[in-house]
Amino acid sequence: MNDLRRLLKYLQPHWGTFAVAMVAMVFTAAFETATGALFVPIFNQFLPGQSQNSETLFNLQVLVPQDDWFRGWVAIAILLLGFTILKGIAEYFSSYLMAKIGQSAVLQLRRELYDHLLQQPASFFEKHRTNFLVARLVTSCAAIEAAVSGNLRDVLRESFMLVCFLAAAFYFNWRLMLGAMVIGPIIALLTTKFSKSLRKLAQVSFDGNKQLNDTAQETLANQTIVKAYAAEEREKSRFDTVAKLIARANLRSGQIAATSPPTIEIIGVIALLVFFYFGLREINAGNMDAAQFFTFLFFLFRSYDPMRKISRQHNEISKAFAAAKDVWDVLDETEVLPEKPNAVQLNDLKDRIELKNLSFDYRSADKPVLRDVSLDIPRGTMVALVGESGGGKSTLIKLIQRLYDPIDGSITWDGIDLRDAGLLSLKKHIALVTQETVLFNDTVRYNISYGKPDATDAEIAEAARIAFANDFIEEMPLKYDTMVGERGTFLSGGQRQRIAIARAVLVNAPVLILDEATSALDTESERLVQRALGNLMQNKTSIVIAHRLSTIRKADKIVVMKKGRITETGTHDDLLEKGGTYKRLYEMQFAEEEALGENIL
Repeated sequence: MNDLRRLLKYLQPHWGTFAVAMVAMVFTAAFETATGALFVPIFNQFLPGQSQNSETLFNLQVLVPQDDWFRGWVAIAILLLGFTILKGIAEYFSSYLMAKIGQSAVLQLRRELYDHLLQQPASFFEKHRTNFLVARLVTSCAAIEAAVSGNLRDVLRESFMLVCFLAAAFYFNWRLMLGAMVIGPIIALLTTKFSKSLRKLAQVSFDGNKQLNDTAQETLANQTIVKAYAAEEREKSRFDTVAKLIARANLRSGQIAATSPPTIEIIGVIALLVFFYFGLREINAGNMDAAQFFTFLFFLFRSYDPMRKISRQHNEISKAFAAAKDVWDVLDETEVLPEKPNAVQLNDLKDRIELKNLSFDYRSADKPVLRDVSLDIPRGTMVALVGESGGGKSTLIKLIQRLYDPIDGSITWDGIDLRDAGLLSLKKHIALVTQETVLFNDTVRYNISYGKPDATDAEIAEAARIAFANDFIEEMPLKYDTMVGERGTFLSGGQRQRIAIARAVLVNAPVLILDEATSALDTESERLVQRALGNLMQNKTSIVIAHRLSTIRKADKIVVMKKGRITETGTHDDLLEKGGTYKRLYEMQFAEEEALGENIL
């Protein structure tokens, strides 16, 4: 019931359209009923010896001449054709308006869900797989749209049909109809039982499809590793296990769906035989004639068709509610970082960024990732973070971007605690170049101007020139309008990195956070990337997770991190003289590099 109430919230702005659609459905049912009511005068036309004054719904018999079969045929033809056309018009409007409501409601739901996802911090996305969230945004919302546009429309329309048909049957003989009411509870009981089973199976199938989607996406995305370790059979087994679960649930669902209509139909046939007996009694008693009796039977058994269609919709509506529950689960999960109503709007860095006694842990971690970290980063300096993997370097730069809040201590920007600052103003003053180059499946122009969408062509070209990307871009078929492919697959590794650097250049933020790429490039590409980074870091406050000796040696301050603590700080030469952690790290990772004479810049 809660799921239904939440779903109705998205339909609330469209109550006017919904009311018009409902009226159109009522007219559809009324014209369908009027078409059936014509069976009495039609039947009488073929039985000229019978009474020609049989009453029918809406007194339609008075519109059909009784003394001339040709004029009677013309009247019936006009009425039958007219009712069919009017029913078609009403059905068109009901279908179109319900589709419009469904599309509008799901558009609103998708916007709300997407906006909700964009507002979540990094911790939210670390807990959920990307394809899981995309499935909620696309597949689950599509199932809800289908339920509103199609299934809900069909249930409402068939319900109006059912009411009209039952009312017509009551009109022709209420005594027979009261007898027919005995069958109703039996069908209702069976329908309820079928629908409960279908809903449970729909949830199993829906959950299975989500798991299947995750399994397939993960395997196909990592197919290089799968092939390298000859894990095809293992992955096939994983996929097959989930696929079989879905197949069993769907087969059982299909079995129930296939059982429901015949069961109701068998009950209907038994009822027909009983009605023949009592109908003959009513006719012989003079309570109705043959035309009215067979029209009564038409409406009675015609009413089972809406019942059957409504029962079939339970499966699809159950799937929609299962999809809706997944969407609500995501919407109800929120981890938005708090921002004070009177948050301070940060200006360009004038003095320093300072970390004071900083401690932090991830909720999933057993122990703190950072412990009592203090660091002073004066304006215009370059700080290189080095250390073994897992030392806390990546977490530290995430805290500076305020992707997380520390559990203890503070980070200040010119003396202003980041928790007191506006998030948007902080983001505007930080440019980011990640270790794994992230490009969108769009044009070169779009990717470079991502941080500054209103940039002019001249500004974009200048940023590309500074990043040593302009030359290869100009050689592309469409230059800056060339598509880069998914994650930049149409470009080489060096080209991707230089476009990412150009993006940071264009933003021209006073603070640069750089996580150096560890992937190897050819000598020429490496030289160009390093020169581009050199241009980017000019006159910037730079915080770098450094992997190259050439970068580390240029740093004003090297910060050595180990197990969430800062163990040493200083310049390259000073730290080598101390003979501590940095020297051991240098001997393990950088001595051979220096011996080979690598000096990219």
